[in-house]
Amino acid sequence: MRDCMIKLVTVADIVSLSNALFGFLAMLMIFSNETRFAYSFILLALLADGLDGVIARKTRKGDLGEYMEAMADMISLGIAPVFFVYHIYESQLVGTGFIHGVFVGVLLVFLSCSIIRLASFHIIKAEAYFVGLPASAATMFLIIFSLFSVDLYLLLILIVIVGIVLVSSVRFPKLSLRMNMVAAILILLTIVVGEQYFSFAPLMLCISLVLYSVGGPVYLSFYKKNF
Repeated sequence: MRDCMIKLVTVADIVSLSNALFGFLAMLMIFSNETRFAYSFILLALLADGLDGVIARKTRKGDLGEYMEAMADMISLGIAPVFFVYHIYESQLVGTGFIHGVFVGVLLVFLSCSIIRLASFHIIKAEAYFVGLPASAATMFLIIFSLFSVDLYLLLILIVIVGIVLVSSVRFPKLSLRMNMVAAILILLTIVVGEQYFSFAPLMLCISLVLYSVGGPVYLSFYKKNF
């Protein structure tokens, strides 16, 4: 029956729900000052975010899919990473009223851009590319900036840039299954080894993100006749 909410839930929706729960757990870890667990849960949410789409294409598509995904992403890819960044830099903001206000304002700008990006995703989505930087990439940027303890003033500039590109009309290519597997492996390595071994895993993830963010639009521009 259509009025039974549970029956509307598909396997892909359950994965989307796990995405949201990982985001919530990340925030609990932030409040508990468990930084390692916090960013690990956010990265697990990213993996779940990628997996729900794969499962949806292989199984039954439900009526909740688009709504469930957007709501889950808002928690794990919007709110949780903003909390994480604030937590990492909070100690540097003590006694700096004006800078503190600017920092919070920049995070609010980023969060607003994330909301707009996620709310409009299914309206402007295309088959071969993303319009605007994917929210998953933006989230990874924020996590990596924090892990590498980027200078506070540089961080403010970088977050504004990422937020603007989130809601821009710049096109970014959708990755192949093989490239998505590589990204998933790098994310898993970042979760498992963290900042050990000279931060090798986060560094490789960062390099991959930069290459995608800069090279992706150039690639699509070069082959724009195909789109």
